Amino acid sequence: MDSTYLAPQSPPNWRRLPSLTTLRALEAVSRHQSLSRAADELCVTPAAVNHQIRQLEDHLGVPLLRRIGRNVVVTEAGEACLPGVREALDRLVAALAAAESFEDKDHAITVSVPSSFASKWLLPRLGRFQQAHPGIDLRIIASSLLSNFQNDGVDIAIRYGPGRYPDLTAELLMSETMFPVASPALLKNKPVKTPTDLRDHVLLHSDSLLRDHAGPTWPMWLRAAGEGDANPGLRGPRFTLSALAIEAAAQGEGIALAKSALAENDLRTGRLVRLFDQATPTEFAYYIVGPARNFRRPRIKMLIDWLHAEADASRQSSVATGREGSALQADQDPG
Repeated sequence: MDSTYLAPQSPPNWRRLPSLTTLRALEAVSRHQSLSRAADELCVTPAAVNHQIRQLEDHLGVPLLRRIGRNVVVTEAGEACLPGVREALDRLVAALAAAESFEDKDHAITVSVPSSFASKWLLPRLGRFQQAHPGIDLRIIASSLLSNFQNDGVDIAIRYGPGRYPDLTAELLMSETMFPVASPALLKNKPVKTPTDLRDHVLLHSDSLLRDHAGPTWPMWLRAAGEGDANPGLRGPRFTLSALAIEAAAQGEGIALAKSALAENDLRTGRLVRLFDQATPTEFAYYIVGPARNFRRPRIKMLIDWLHAEADASRQSSVATGREGSALQADQDPG
């Protein structure tokens, strides 16, 4: 029996390493030659960057910057350590990226999506995603609440909003416009040629338009069309979801103000027609939102790329169906 004793290897001398934050500060300042520009990159104040550099100088016992008024110059000691610091930071980024690539391929990607957008835009397209990526399963959560991405299991979210989501990455998916829509059967009995003709119809309301303050409600739309006094637009059924108002319109229950993305599929299939050529842009848009690290995960990136491709196709389809919908409605109007 081999009784040779192998002494444990001494751990690397990492205890003497300074904070990673201080090394990042030095690298950024040296590259920008400016505390303020480095602070902008690191999303902190110039005073915080200066404090981090002084911490590093105290740790090493040598000055790393010469401060001349508002300008900074890297000292010889700083220049001596910078190549190694940059190489170490690059290697650390590469090592973390390598670890991120080993994601659980059996784990479904969880996507949080507003209910109306899920039912009217995403669901009709999911079959194409499964055909293109049969090895990726999706878990769809219908919710308008912003995920915390920490303990709710959500990987990415699609949100309708202004695009400002602190500490998260947000990519514009598509902008939005609104216009009135109705079923062809409804218009056969009561044609709509001008906004004045809307007085003869039931107007369908979505309370979501009141909540997001980003698009016109019926009273706002009618006032803009010069019909505010003749038709206040306050009467008619109300729905908590835009999808319900659009579905009611498709069933012939009245005329709805629809977001273009939500009405696109029904316009394409002929369940709805668009009443007028003009569309009203909304202040909000659809964004893909999530932690930056999730956007780098290969399978999630495939989903994001697919969503952007579908949004591009949707924009083209909206232009075509908008023209066809208006033409169809005009054909139904008696001469």
